[in-house]
Amino acid sequence: MSGTSLDGIDAALVQLVPTPAGYRVRLERFATIPFDEALRHRLEAALPPNAGSGAAVAQLHADLGAAFAGAARGVAAGTPVDFAATHGLTLYHDGTRATTLQIGRPYDVRDALSATVVWDFRCADCALGGEGAPLVPFVDVMLFSSRDEDRVAVNIGGICNLTFVPRGAAARDAIAFDTGPGVMLIDAFVRARCGEPFDRDGRYTAAGSVDERLAARLLDDPYFAMEPPKSTGRERFGRQFLEAQTGALECLTVEDGCATLAAVTIRPLVDAIRRYAPPDSTAIVGGGGARNRGLMRMLEIALGEGRVVSADRFGIDPDAKEAIAFAMLGYETLRGRAANLPRVTGARAQTVLGSIVPHELPSLLAKVAREVEAAHR
Repeated sequence: MSGTSLDGIDAALVQLVPTPAGYRVRLERFATIPFDEALRHRLEAALPPNAGSGAAVAQLHADLGAAFAGAARGVAAGTPVDFAATHGLTLYHDGTRATTLQIGRPYDVRDALSATVVWDFRCADCALGGEGAPLVPFVDVMLFSSRDEDRVAVNIGGICNLTFVPRGAAARDAIAFDTGPGVMLIDAFVRARCGEPFDRDGRYTAAGSVDERLAARLLDDPYFAMEPPKSTGRERFGRQFLEAQTGALECLTVEDGCATLAAVTIRPLVDAIRRYAPPDSTAIVGGGGARNRGLMRMLEIALGEGRVVSADRFGIDPDAKEAIAFAMLGYETLRGRAANLPRVTGARAQTVLGSIVPHELPSLLAKVAREVEAAHR
């Protein structure tokens, strides 16, 4: 998969073993493979706020599929796999209109691995009037639910989202939504000012101070006041969001600019946690933003020491979390189980997610059935 931050292709080799409550998960290998620069530039040209063209989209669908196939083959490193799950790259998303499009031709992945591929996870939810996002909350409950404490699973990628997991929760109890931009704005700002792809380790963010006037102006966007279900993406918080404030940002140092944009990520997140989660909840952070020490420090100061931990603490690599999540969602598809949460997405009903590109599908489904049966003995 590749997220909205466009930092590359995430590929994970994951061992999944069904259990009565979910899955035992072991990450065998993980890598983020940077995009070829020419492909990256073509993706940026096709993504909002740019219009793109049908021909460009069709070619990107093919070329991205080939890139995904290479990444999958590389991380598998010769290990036979039962199936692959690919989220693809979101080229367009408008949750309020139940419209979404992910690209990355799955047949290339199938042929590279000689394995069935599950893909196109979001459209089934959209067909039922849902936003098609977020989908990872279903997995968050499996990975992080506890009988002893309330938890909030936070993912800070290009976009920031949270899942409130009450103690003893079932998936239907989760409250989840996109709170706003994640590192997308910081990445774009650093790229424009310094020519660097992102704020590595958050060194700029950690060294800066927030420009309160500009932060307030940015946080005045109507999205932050919307009630869930809600989801967002580059269409709202892409380059154009920053360009509207070019004059104010140019007056700031790189450090202060990053800190100010970090506040636009962290403050809506903190407001949402305080609104929906009990005061003693633990925030479990995944995504590339978990490596930004400036962002993490802002979150710790706002929520209190000891309440913010990395997903590492629970055996989940923060960088690999979403790739692991879609592997689990792919297994749910093969089981024929609904994995959207209507309370989260706004869909009219639960539904099985994903389309299947088959390779020796009967034998795969038989193996899945045996594994599920063994889990319930």
